[in-house]
Amino acid sequence: MSIGEPWAMGAMGDRCAGPDERAKMDESELRARLHVLSQEHRDLDAAIDALARSATADMLQIARLKKRKLRLKDEIALVNDLLVPDIIA
Repeated sequence: MSIGEPWAMGAMGDRCAGPDERAKMDESELRARLHVLSQEHRDLDAAIDALARSATADMLQIARLKKRKLRLKDEIALVNDLLVPDIIA
């Protein structure tokens, strides 16, 4: 990915909105994106658990899935921050 490119690779290898594009999304689009990201996060969690319990657990594959899961968590936090205004009381 080059500097200034508005799109980044999502956790599942798909193209996802960069910071500028996320800021332009309306609330319904952000909520839909949050739903998709949360579902992917749950799916990765289930896949990691299944791999860890298997007799032939591939530790490298598990590590890669955990890394993707962390990237998803970061993007979920970014989208959530856009939905919930940061109000200092």
